[in-house]
Amino acid sequence: MLMVASHLEASVDALAEARRSNTQIDGLAQAPASTDEAHAIQDVVFARLGLEIGAYKASTPVGAPEKRGLIPAGMVRQSPAAMPAVQVPHCGVEAEVAFRFLRDLPPRETPYTREEVAAATSVLPAIEVLSSRFRSPRTRPELEQLADCMINGGLVLGAETKNWSHLDLPRLEVTLTINGETVLQRTGGHPTDDPLGITVALVNMMRIAGGVKAGQSVATGSWSGMLFLKPGDTCVASFSGLGTAEVTFSA
Repeated sequence: MLMVASHLEASVDALAEARRSNTQIDGLAQAPASTDEAHAIQDVVFARLGLEIGAYKASTPVGAPEKRGLIPAGMVRQSPAAMPAVQVPHCGVEAEVAFRFLRDLPPRETPYTREEVAAATSVLPAIEVLSSRFRSPRTRPELEQLADCMINGGLVLGAETKNWSHLDLPRLEVTLTINGETVLQRTGGHPTDDPLGITVALVNMMRIAGGVKAGQSVATGSWSGMLFLKPGDTCVASFSGLGTAEVTFSA
């Protein structure tokens, strides 16, 4: 049975209840003191609510511990997707490249290599939907945001490309449109220029925590920055040679 330190139980309770009731809270009574504690809060909240992990988000900040957020299977949608704004009230979007695992990569002692992970994945255009159990998530301390699964609300995936070795992923052209108006168009823009490297990091984070499963996906970082929309808006993220992902925030 997954557990957290006793001083974090109230934080687990608050985040679990916010998810269960689809409401927001102001903050946590006790913030996690480390990345490991924040990850543990995520894990226990999901276990307590019986949520299946459908996807992850991950990041590898320079000079800081690697981070990951859990995304419930019920909030991973195929493009074009309609996301009710009542479920994701902050209506945030980021254009991302995602990877889907084609087979299980189970726990093991030795790290997975870049080549192993590449051979076990397909690539997809994606929109990460940002929303939070906090009323004002960007005002909360970073470790509180991490405990709230890096303020993820869901993930919208376009069509997958299984044979992607010909793609120069860091140099893809990305176009983001909101309600038909282009708000971003540029070549590149991934925060590390290495989305596969983020995926390798995620696999090795999970290597000691149950592994990753076939069919799960990982969002690897924003190419567009974070934009907040409103109910009724439609966002389309397009990547040259890869495809598009589309989400509409239904009222």
